[in-house]
Amino acid sequence: MAIFSDRAEAGRELAEHLLDRKGTDAAVLGIPRGGVVVAAEVARLLGLPLGVAVVRKLGAPAHEEFAVGAIAEGVRIVDPHALRQGGVTAAQLASVEEHERAELERRTRAFDPDPLDVRGLTVIVVDDGVATGSTAMAACRAQHARGASLIVLAVPVAPASWRPEASVVDAYVCPHPIADFWAVGQFYDDFRQTEDEEVARLLARDLP
Repeated sequence: MAIFSDRAEAGRELAEHLLDRKGTDAAVLGIPRGGVVVAAEVARLLGLPLGVAVVRKLGAPAHEEFAVGAIAEGVRIVDPHALRQGGVTAAQLASVEEHERAELERRTRAFDPDPLDVRGLTVIVVDDGVATGSTAMAACRAQHARGASLIVLAVPVAPASWRPEASVVDAYVCPHPIADFWAVGQFYDDFRQTEDEEVARLLARDLP
């Protein structure tokens, strides 16, 4: 049964669990595309600036939703266990990565031409949920490398057994840890694909 009607509702609930960050020296970064919808509500309710943490999943060629890793600016994560489980060869991985790096660059140009300076800030990285955790960890590592002083990973829903890397993430917020977890979309009534135009509109709303 779905927990949320849509991503905006998930963002409003998530914000309630982040009220201690309200008014602090912090910024909210959403993972495009769907995570930006959640993040926009968090940023609005906490009165914090909104930006993006652009990251791309590396999916298995025969099953793109099955993540074998992820990339972000200056970050590359590959899960050897997932590679073996998905039967992904080195050549297949290289092909997937080439395609995703091109998309990473495109999205960075489209969504983040003037990125927020996160040096010394608490950065709240938000997505619409965690499945394998590869994209979330790539996003957090990228902000760590950019000089964020504290990194909070906040997601509405995730597998109960999953935890982020303690060396990268300082705080983890997940209102709904689920034991019987199949896919993020199962917890939303409306999980339609978020389009580039909606991401751009939400980000533009945050401009002074």
